[in-house]
Amino acid sequence: MNLKPYRETLALPGLRSLLLVAVLARIPLTATGVTMTLHVLDLGRGYAAAGLVGAAITVGSAIGGPVLGRLIDRRGLRPVLVLTALVEAVYWSTAPSLPYVLLLPAAFVAGSLALPIFSVVRQSVAALVPEDRRRPAYALDSMSVELSFMVGPALAVALATAISARTTLYLVGAGIVAAGVAFWLLNPPTADAREEPGAARRLSRREWVTPRLLAVLAVSLAATLVLGGTDVAVVAVLKESGEVGWTGVVLAMWAVASLVGGFAYGATRRPVPPLALMAGLSLCTIPVGLGGSHWWLLCLAMIPAGALCAPTIAATADAVSRLAPAEVRGEAMGLHGSAVTVGIAVGAPLAGAVIDARAPWWGFAVTGAIGVLVALAVLPVELRRRRAAAPVSAPDEPERESATAR
Repeated sequence: MNLKPYRETLALPGLRSLLLVAVLARIPLTATGVTMTLHVLDLGRGYAAAGLVGAAITVGSAIGGPVLGRLIDRRGLRPVLVLTALVEAVYWSTAPSLPYVLLLPAAFVAGSLALPIFSVVRQSVAALVPEDRRRPAYALDSMSVELSFMVGPALAVALATAISARTTLYLVGAGIVAAGVAFWLLNPPTADAREEPGAARRLSRREWVTPRLLAVLAVSLAATLVLGGTDVAVVAVLKESGEVGWTGVVLAMWAVASLVGGFAYGATRRPVPPLALMAGLSLCTIPVGLGGSHWWLLCLAMIPAGALCAPTIAATADAVSRLAPAEVRGEAMGLHGSAVTVGIAVGAPLAGAVIDARAPWWGFAVTGAIGVLVALAVLPVELRRRRAAAPVSAPDEPERESATAR
């Protein structure tokens, strides 16, 4: 394995501290979903009610992500961090005491003004790292996300079991506010120092929201739709076979495969297109449910798809950073974050509906098939881009060479 790209990338000033703070800051963010679900259940509501609160946060963050990104482009990072950290502090300090009727709209508002850590980290990576070194940098970022997801939800469940879901909500909120303070102190760059302040105002969306960028956003959404569906399908398959207690082990194996795949992707010499990675992820997901009824067979069946998770997200973030002009990169990364969020939010209930109507393994098959269909729909855009980028020699060039020779 070629480790030189990682050594060169991590030697860049500011990147190590950014990735380290990002791992710690994302842990409370990844714990919000399961913590809120447990809290709503303690209120005497069902899983559907808990899902509505999650949907409210998701819809809010999908709308607010690009808006906050645009504010970062225009006003800088610190004012946005102050605004969102204050909103997070108010929400998480009051949410445990709110009745469900008020919790729902509050969740939407909090989602709209949520701390934009995920998109800020990716925007900062683009500002700190030259284009030729961004692939290993975004691979490291995707691997750090996996580590946060491996720790956050498990820690939240442990705290809720040992103390209470209500107290865990306060702790998660305190962690999120602390993450905002940490990023305010770190103040990572979100734009190149040579860029002219306020230049974002002179660029309209028509100039930079191109078919190619929309295609990458569609690939991002489809990839996380497959991942969200896989998460639910794993639980359903193991529950049907009476091995639901092994869910944590299977998901951990899936995450480890993603870490290994992300590491390999960042060390490769040639970039792999996001479309190819997402298509591979989808194709490898379709037959997972046929791996057998035992948990260890499911683990083995998920390794190929798992190895493509982190590379796909890293490749899409890298592509957005290259396609969006630096002046509007915050808004573009916000759009990328919205696509990722919406994909997960759609994939889980979609797989659940399919599983209820058919059988658990259909959750893998249908979400994977949707990913393949999106890949086929986006393929013409990728082919047009490649044809446009291909060098074309002038037809009269051989004649000029012959004339010169004579």
